Amino acid sequence: MQLFYTDVFVLPLPPGHRFPMEKYARLRQTLLDCGDFSAADFQLPHAASDEELCRAHDAGYIRRISNGDIDEKMQKAIGFPWSAAMVERSRRSAGATIDACRAACSDGIAANLAGGTHHAFFDRGEGFCVFNDAAVAARAMQAEGRAGRILIVDCDVHQGNGTAAILAGDDSAFTFSIHGARNYPFTKESSDLDIELPDRCGDDAYLLHLDHGLDTAFDLSRPELVIYLAGADPYTDDRLGRLALSMAGLNERDRRVFARCRDANVPVAVTMAGGYARRIDDTVAIHAATIRLARRMWR
Repeated sequence: MQLFYTDVFVLPLPPGHRFPMEKYARLRQTLLDCGDFSAADFQLPHAASDEELCRAHDAGYIRRISNGDIDEKMQKAIGFPWSAAMVERSRRSAGATIDACRAACSDGIAANLAGGTHHAFFDRGEGFCVFNDAAVAARAMQAEGRAGRILIVDCDVHQGNGTAAILAGDDSAFTFSIHGARNYPFTKESSDLDIELPDRCGDDAYLLHLDHGLDTAFDLSRPELVIYLAGADPYTDDRLGRLALSMAGLNERDRRVFARCRDANVPVAVTMAGGYARRIDDTVAIHAATIRLARRMWR
């Protein structure tokens, strides 16, 4: 199983910044230490080109981000201070999901150990998201002739608003988002299928709604590739989550998504998406469990 990592592209963040960048390096080290993977399984991704990004983003927006020609309002919406490192990492993160999709089409499954930047819109970034890696990768796979019909299964606790907006009206790309009803973004977009859950929704209710959603999404999309956003933030002790899933519940969530893909013989590219637990060790453990389960199910 090929794993694409971007943690070597470090963002210089100000003291007290709330985004847990260190989780990515810790995740890779945890996976290296667990014995399920060798060093050869970990790959540096390419940096997404302007051509690849332009399939999902406005050329002027890409140019402004690349040159640092952004105003305070745009920078505040993104949540990161602009730097050349931010641009490089954002391109690499999108490239990692493209690479994971390519590898999944060959091997059945692969993962980007970051990604899931689903709040980035066609012409702007939001919520720690600069480029929308799922939309960019979906369009890349179609352009390369690797997959025509693509299903995006977004299990981050926040709605994939940017993905829904970019791919709206595209019958070849189906967006399914299961998320907290009262959580960010407070103005939702319309995915092809949205399931909104109440605060403190626990394992049983979540999994029941997930099963119904997967049935509907697979029936309507008939996918040739799945891009799965395996957010750790539905976890009960996540600072931004508001739902109440246990680690066991999240593991069962992953198992059901993977089983649906495997049983339908559909390749799946996994991205990590959000995770903001009070203990960063919990976030890392949830992400690591996702990747380890994927490896076991595709042996």
